[in-house]
Amino acid sequence: MHTEILSALTDSIDRRESVALVTITGADGDFAPALGQDAVVWPQPERPPVGSLHLGDLTDRAMADIRQAIAAKQPRQLRYAEANGTVSLFVDVQQRPPHLIVVGAGHIAVPLAAMAKLCEFQVTVLDDRPQFANTARFPTADEVIAGPFRPELDRLRQGKAAFDDDTYIVLVTRGHQYDVESLLEVLDDPLAYIGMIGSRRRIRAVFELLETEQGIPAAKFDRVYAPIGLNIGAITPAEISVCIMAEIINVMRGGPALGMGEEIQRERLARRENAVGKLRTGTTTG
Repeated sequence: MHTEILSALTDSIDRRESVALVTITGADGDFAPALGQDAVVWPQPERPPVGSLHLGDLTDRAMADIRQAIAAKQPRQLRYAEANGTVSLFVDVQQRPPHLIVVGAGHIAVPLAAMAKLCEFQVTVLDDRPQFANTARFPTADEVIAGPFRPELDRLRQGKAAFDDDTYIVLVTRGHQYDVESLLEVLDDPLAYIGMIGSRRRIRAVFELLETEQGIPAAKFDRVYAPIGLNIGAITPAEISVCIMAEIINVMRGGPALGMGEEIQRERLARRENAVGKLRTGTTTG
């Protein structure tokens, strides 16, 4: 493997970038000289690949297919049969590592951070209390941050750990006001997952309060997993961490399990549909 290609791959890991290493695994006809060639391809069309596949007029079509594989986060074997020859490409997608940000460093965060690391997540723990947010308490975490919630979340957003569709955020602070404060900070980010702890009654009340007092559209809360986790009857902090991690994996892998927040989400959707129905009826009859 050429030094420039290896360097591009390692740099993409450091920068948390999704890329694909593309290799010509079979070629004949006019494509025969390309056999064994490889290149690193980014998902952004404006970013040129490192290396060359020597595909000629087939380049644009192949690049579009390669970028589809990156978007799907799945390796693919591509084969093209043209009048001047055939060529096969193996697209080895190097995904960004999933990043779990645990907001709150209390009793649930400790086993959750350890479990996430076992599941090969990059793990960040954040709390505004240095006596809780420290590496002695979270020895396996990649980063432990002691500081105010909203400013530190914004700093993370601006840094290398930019919030993206491989970022998962769990809100398990010591008080519901801090969970809500943090939720408002990240609600509009393109995250893979936002989970917030709390009882069904409290979650319902919080969402309704934010809708009425702050004018936040109700649909924005549909993407929040709250109450957090899968319902496995968890009681202890470790068991609760299992149910949270199970829901995160379920979301990441597109699994079929329904979380505890599904009931509230269905209620909220039904209430909005009912309100729209009444509005239409009133408009028609008026």
